[in-house]
Amino acid sequence: MDSSSHLTLAPDAAIDLQLHTIYSDGTWTPEQLMDYLVSEQFGLAAITDHDRPDTAAALQQLASERGLPLLAASEFSASWKGEPTDVLCYGFDPENIALIEVAQDVVRRQQENTREVWDNLSRQGYAFPVEELSAILDVPSARQPHALVALLKQYVTGEDSPGKIVLDAGCDFATVDIAVVVEATHRSGGVCLLAHPGRGDGYIRYDVELLNELRREVPIDGFEVYYPAHTEEQIAMYLEYARKHGLLTSSGSDSHGPDNKPVKYRAELSRSLLERVGIEIR
Repeated sequence: MDSSSHLTLAPDAAIDLQLHTIYSDGTWTPEQLMDYLVSEQFGLAAITDHDRPDTAAALQQLASERGLPLLAASEFSASWKGEPTDVLCYGFDPENIALIEVAQDVVRRQQENTREVWDNLSRQGYAFPVEELSAILDVPSARQPHALVALLKQYVTGEDSPGKIVLDAGCDFATVDIAVVVEATHRSGGVCLLAHPGRGDGYIRYDVELLNELRREVPIDGFEVYYPAHTEEQIAMYLEYARKHGLLTSSGSDSHGPDNKPVKYRAELSRSLLERVGIEIR
């Protein structure tokens, strides 16, 4: 059951549309996060674990048990022109296989990379217990590079940092072309927005020219305007661009755990997106 179906929100209702749990690279358990959202009187949330559309149905069940409206969502580790550019998928049918198949491909390639890095490190003389590889392969794909670094920290005593050693051994985050994610999202009945388009920090930082170029190639539905790392100037630019081109806008904290808690964004800031997925604002 979709816990956000037939939902009506007040314009000032508290929402947060980018949250992460232990199902990807967060430290919240889904239960902890939902209980926090209920206690803080959030009117709607979206748990956007990386490459995990397969958890949407289970999350909906947990949310329904708590009376928490939860929008089906997932953040995909995407790329454009070979550079990372994450995308947020909302309102898709959890039973549609299209997005799940894309996610399964990302997971498979991340596991292949983990094994490759493991073999390269072994050839360099690092002797890890074999059960450590199985343990890393069992964690969500978004955490595997971090898990490799954490393992290496137990063995490194020289000047090189564990992160550099792992990178030099070929470690990378598996991504999928943004056009593939957008097409699968649309086939699943959802919409696809750029995540944190102004963040930078290893991701593409979009200006008007890049947005124009991307939209000529990919039918992206909008972007995350309100985000903690966005400046006031970026927010104004993205809002104007969305208004001019009829694009959807979202608001998300990118909370990964209790140390960076969800933000109470006003529902009206994401009106275009919410109305597209059937949520009324009045």
